[in-house]
Amino acid sequence: MSATGLGLDEIMADHGQDRQFAWHLLGVVLRTVRDRLPVDMASHLGAQLPLLVRGTYYEQFEPSRMPQKSRSLEEFLGPVEQGMDDTRPVDPKAAVQSVFKVLFHHIDPGQIRKIRASLPADVRQLCPDPDTKH
Repeated sequence: MSATGLGLDEIMADHGQDRQFAWHLLGVVLRTVRDRLPVDMASHLGAQLPLLVRGTYYEQFEPSRMPQKSRSLEEFLGPVEQGMDDTRPVDPKAAVQSVFKVLFHHIDPGQIRKIRASLPADVRQLCPDPDTKH
């Protein structure tokens, strides 16, 4: 993820040419993922993000409350949907897929494998598998 692009162009390709909306969507999904990872894994992911993205990633960070357990796709998507309430409508599943796609293109494949492995199976389906050709 370059410091200038931040992956926003990829999100805008999926959700329309509104940079502010794409930035908000990126932050909401990244924080949802972060809160469901073990603290050390969340920190490793944060370290791979560009400085500007890292700021929104660590917004409202409470390591003592991590990891939050999501046993189902609906439990995982709930905070995404809630975080996007004050914007135009967006399918939370599509939002998560867009951000996972950005991470897949810009984060170390080994880190993606670890993130996928720590998520429930139905959430894992939204994240591209680095071991499968895309």
